Amino acid sequence: MVLSQKAATAAIAGICVAFVAIRLFHLTDSCLWFDEIFTVHAAEHSWNSILSFVALDLIHPPLFYILLKLWIGVGGDSLFWLRLFPVVFAVIAIHPFLSLCNELKLKFWTRMLALFLFAVNGSLIKYAQEVRMYSLLLCLSLFSIWLFARFLNNGKGFLPLFIINVLLVYTHYFGLLVLGAEVAAVLYLQRARWLRMMTMTGVVLVFFLPWVIAVSRAAGEASALGQNIGWMTRPGLKAVIQFVLNLVEPFYYQASSADPMSIFKVSVPMFLILAAAVVWYFSYWKILAEEDRAAIKFLSLISILPLSGAFAASWLLPYSVWGSRHLIILFAPVSIFLAIALTKIPKPGVRTAALVFILLFGGYAFVIRSAQDRPQYIWCAWNDVARVLSSDAHGQSAKIYVFEDLIAYHLWFALRDTENAAVFRVMGTRVANDDAYFLPRGFDGVRKIDLSEIDGERITIAFRSDDLEGNQSPISNLVARGYEVVATVPFPVGTSTAYLCELKFRE
Repeated sequence: MVLSQKAATAAIAGICVAFVAIRLFHLTDSCLWFDEIFTVHAAEHSWNSILSFVALDLIHPPLFYILLKLWIGVGGDSLFWLRLFPVVFAVIAIHPFLSLCNELKLKFWTRMLALFLFAVNGSLIKYAQEVRMYSLLLCLSLFSIWLFARFLNNGKGFLPLFIINVLLVYTHYFGLLVLGAEVAAVLYLQRARWLRMMTMTGVVLVFFLPWVIAVSRAAGEASALGQNIGWMTRPGLKAVIQFVLNLVEPFYYQASSADPMSIFKVSVPMFLILAAAVVWYFSYWKILAEEDRAAIKFLSLISILPLSGAFAASWLLPYSVWGSRHLIILFAPVSIFLAIALTKIPKPGVRTAALVFILLFGGYAFVIRSAQDRPQYIWCAWNDVARVLSSDAHGQSAKIYVFEDLIAYHLWFALRDTENAAVFRVMGTRVANDDAYFLPRGFDGVRKIDLSEIDGERITIAFRSDDLEGNQSPISNLVARGYEVVATVPFPVGTSTAYLCELKFRE
């Protein structure tokens, strides 16, 4: 079926509008979580200290934090304004996505399907709504891949490609994998252009060298990298399966470890349909047009090489670097690859049925997602605790003792504008601390003290527990030191509860 130019433009515009609406849907349903708080905290540093603070974190370059600082300067730090920032980059990414489709000379219906898969992918929706650098990573990697494809086709766009790649590596270290894949692709597909590509790569690395030096110096002052990523597991069969499902699953994403890995009744049929289309497509490889084969070779190199690099690095390096959020650089080329395979199924009836089922499962996933309750996370309870503490302070000094880094950081952030509020992280109790969350290096807003240093006739503590009197409660430690509970305010969230307790010293 052939559409007029106006109808084709309207169809693409319709998907683009849906793309934006999906990313604005439920944008502020949940509060900022630990990593987002760190991002905003970093962006709130002065221009003199922001780079050194980010360097101490070791694991991310500074570009996103700098841009977020400018964004906050324009519109403030409301939850909506902060969450809108990554959405903007997700929306901008539509342009290089469609430009890449054009550069690969894809037919209209293939571009439509590719854009649809790109728009409804659950992981992409998640990272478009998270105040982290992954949406910017997606956007810049797409610009890089598109400009690289244009450079391969006609030698144009070399300077913009260089600029984008500098910005890309200053956004996330996985940008180096994109750059490496482009070098390998030019050696395989267009060897005549290898010298310019290698020169550009070398200059990009020279531009990146100041940050490498800054992080190296910071690493000398900081604790081991394992504090940042030591909790990440090496990719086994389960992790690979989860990543594959993330590539194809519409609307759903695992927001926390308590959530199911996938909605299997949607993701498994989607995967089987798409996998069958890919197998069928390659069975006709020899008779495919050269233009189609060139597009698939390009997309395969751009996708497989970073994936293989991340997998190998996660097994060879001391710590794993595997994660869907890092591999967001692959989602767009994979969406285009799958769209090509689906729309090239040679039997019209089978092709139509496959496309209809993809659309139906996508719609079903949207219905499931829309019917889900507003997410409730325990870390959001600390905002409620902070409001109570702020209202009770009345200009007086307010000390709050906590027993986990995660709680200390969330409460400090929520109370950072409250005069005379002080958060103390108490060590030496039976409360377990999640090692995936730790107070930032170079941060002195929370003072760490030993249990024996707690003093005062009356004290206020905050903690979380499934059982107020259980092993995860610090109350028994304080009772042993002579305190008794005089007031307890629970903040139930799901199966757990945050507690704000007042204790006094027994006479």
